[in-house]
This record gives sequence, structure tokens and C-alpha cells, in this order.
Amino acid sequence: MYSMNKNLFNYIIQLADNSLILGHRLSEWCGHGPILEQDMAITNIALDLIGQARSLYQYAAEVEGEGKTEDDLAYLRDAWKFKNVLLVEQPNTDFAYTIVRQFFFDVYNFQNYSALAKSKDVRLAAIAEKSLKEITYHQRYSSEWMIRLGDGTKVSQEKMQKAVNDIWSYTGELMIPTTADVAMLEAGIGSDLTKIKAAWESKVSEILKMATLEQPAADLWMQKGGKEGSHTEHLGFILAEMQYLQRAYPGAEW
Repeated sequence: MYSMNKNLFNYIIQLADNSLILGHRLSEWCGHGPILEQDMAITNIALDLIGQARSLYQYAAEVEGEGKTEDDLAYLRDAWKFKNVLLVEQPNTDFAYTIVRQFFFDVYNFQNYSALAKSKDVRLAAIAEKSLKEITYHQRYSSEWMIRLGDGTKVSQEKMQKAVNDIWSYTGELMIPTTADVAMLEAGIGSDLTKIKAAWESKVSEILKMATLEQPAADLWMQKGGKEGSHTEHLGFILAEMQYLQRAYPGAEW
């Protein structure tokens, strides 16, 4: 039972950390969007992701059974205890990088949560079903911007292609199973990353073609380690900002 609970906890934490860290990254655009409408759209997506993270952290805290809260899991863990993929912690750089990063993650997230909505874990299935309504919009939003900018001006096309080339090596980790992934799939709780990979590749190829963007080589070496707690230096800066208040004033509440 301990092993089962530990794997379930780690599985939920992987999902929660992905949403929280990407949500925080997107929140950095608030007030800095290229136009007001996109500033608001990106901020709303950030709020969606952070809301999903809250639901998952609440469940993870219950599964762990150590009396912790969602805030403890978000604000009082060190970088090496975070299980998010390296993709979501990559810097915004510019609007092209933000859209490409979001698109690659959204396609994965849509397929993953579609599968989790059928999970044998009733609580996880309910969170996935509720989140899927938001994630469907996220995927549509980033897909449309991929096409608009990729098949846009010479400058926008060049910026998007550079972002695709630079970010591509962080996509493989999305489909690399951890011990928790394997255990949850066997238990009928988690998703099948093999099936998700095939669906991800199909959708990504379709959108890149519509965006007149070249897809990097499929056998390109992929970055990995985030799901096991090994991160880039970028996560440290994110946590330094995000966790500052709780670290400086333990127990502080609004």
C-alpha cells in the first residue's frame, strides 16, 4: 500500500508541478503582452493552469497523509523535489518562444488529460474532466498562433522556426515514463504515454505543416531529468521568486 500511495503521490505531483511552473511562466507576461487582448488571454491561461495545480496539490496532500496543504507543496519544496518536465521551466524569451513552448505542451496535455478523464481513480478523473474544458481552449489558442505566426511575415516565420528548433529537444521528456507513470498505467489510473506520443506527433506534424514550419529531426537528442528532479538553472530562479514570501515569512496568510 505504501508503494502504491507513493507512486500515486509522485504521479499527481508530476501533473501539478507542470501546471504550476508553466502557469508561473505565463504569468510573467501579465502587463507585457504584445497587445491587450493577448495579454489577457495569456494571463487567463496562466490562471487556468494554476487552478489545475491547486486541485492536484490538494489531492496529493491527502494521498501523502502528512498533514500538509497545497501551499506546503507549492511553496516549501526545494527544486530537486519538483517533478515538472524541463519544457515548462524554459524562459519566455519572446512571444514566439512562449507560443511554441505552450503549443508543444498543450498538445501533450490535451491527450494526457483526455486519457485521465477515464481513470479508475475517481478523484483524478474528475479533476481531469474539469480541466479538459480549459485545456481544449489552450490547445486551440496556441495552435492558431503557431499557424498565424509561422505562415505570417518573413520575420515572424523566422522567429517561430528558431523557437521550434531551440525548444524541440525538450519535448521528448513529455513521453518518457517514470516509475510512477508505469505503476499508475498498470493500475488503470494513469495514461499510456506510448499512445499519447503517437497522437502528439500526429497533431504537431499537422500544425507545423499548416504553419509552414520545418519539423526538427525525430531522432534529435532529447533533454530529460525534470520528472526525476534534475532541473535547469531556470527553475531555481522561478522558485526564488514564487516562494519568497512564504520562505521569508513562514505561515503568512492573506
